[in-house]
Amino acid sequence: MEHARQVEILRELITRLDDGTTCDAGRVAVNQAEAYTCEKLARQEWETFFANHPQMIGLSGELPKPGSYLTCNDFRVPVLATRDQTGRFRAFVNACRHRGAELVNGARGEQARFTCAFHGWTYRNDGSLMGIRAAEQFGTVDKACLDLIELPSLEIHGLLFVHPREDGIINPVELLGDFGAELAAWDLAKAEYAGESVLDMPVNWKIANDTFGEVYHFNTLHRNTLAHLLHGDVATYREFGRNHRICVASKFIDTLRHQPESQWTIRDGAVVAYYLFPNIQIVLLNSMLALAKIYPDADRVGQSLTRVSHYGLPHIASQLANSDAAQKLSGDNVYAADMAKPVEFSLEASAELFLSTVEHEDYAMGVKTQAAANSGLIKEFVFGRNEPALHHFHNNYREMLGQGPLPEYRAQRAAG
Repeated sequence: MEHARQVEILRELITRLDDGTTCDAGRVAVNQAEAYTCEKLARQEWETFFANHPQMIGLSGELPKPGSYLTCNDFRVPVLATRDQTGRFRAFVNACRHRGAELVNGARGEQARFTCAFHGWTYRNDGSLMGIRAAEQFGTVDKACLDLIELPSLEIHGLLFVHPREDGIINPVELLGDFGAELAAWDLAKAEYAGESVLDMPVNWKIANDTFGEVYHFNTLHRNTLAHLLHGDVATYREFGRNHRICVASKFIDTLRHQPESQWTIRDGAVVAYYLFPNIQIVLLNSMLALAKIYPDADRVGQSLTRVSHYGLPHIASQLANSDAAQKLSGDNVYAADMAKPVEFSLEASAELFLSTVEHEDYAMGVKTQAAANSGLIKEFVFGRNEPALHHFHNNYREMLGQGPLPEYRAQRAAG
């Protein structure tokens, strides 16, 4: 992110801290609880947002060099993503063209060719069929017609997209718009993949998404964890079409007040959280990045899977002045940090944040929220003015499903 933009955001956060204000949706809205429980709606969501919509599967750093590959099976199409020998990112249906057997069963690795475990057909990492075992016995076929089925793919600004349909279209302008220029400024192609956490929880995928959309809960739900590091009830917010950005003030921002603006960096003063429609959360914390991909369970409306990929950002870590003097945070001491001093997060610290806050607090609360919605007794949820990202996410998904915007809250007192 350009330094001028960083300073602009940090100034706004400091002003809001001083004024006791936060981002404002302009109204209070309601969302029907059945949005999280309706099976018919869930099927419509699946077809609209997942089966017929480009899917972000990771960052460029997950395919760091020619020969790298990864697989995913989260949207009903088994995908094999590769970086071929020319360095091009490609995506294929992860199935042998002989009898449809899974071609690659590992999550990720490095191979120039793949051999099917069923009958030994071999493919190059550009998808071309290289060889048929015992070809003289099998019979004559046109190998050029039996390459892996290629899916539309796009690598842009360090992001990897795949379309689940062979005839699908990935339009970067439609996906990102002005959002792309800001993402490009982070140079995310330099992010280094460092591991994955998986949360398979009894929560609707939209409840999981909602937990990333506001800081109103920080001072209560996260009072013993994240609230030691970040200010609650204060955020900046900006929309980019269907996508948005939330910035949350680090408690080190109070130290930045006494430094020249030329030395300010958002790395030290804030956490930046990007939402990419429909199911992606990108959280930049210090010199670490967490990418959350949230998928509904295709058969159970109240179940979802969240894959959290962790990345290091060495090009951002190198910008820390006096890095030798920074507090090195691990999973053991992350909540004991002195936030009046610079900090440096490790992979273990970043993973602990997601374990102790997202899984044990946010999603644990989401499980209870889902149970309340399932009961049928809670008819609607209320989205406050201080939760604009929730308004934005739900209004956009409703629009794509042909629904009107969230209705405004109206007080309805019981008669008696």
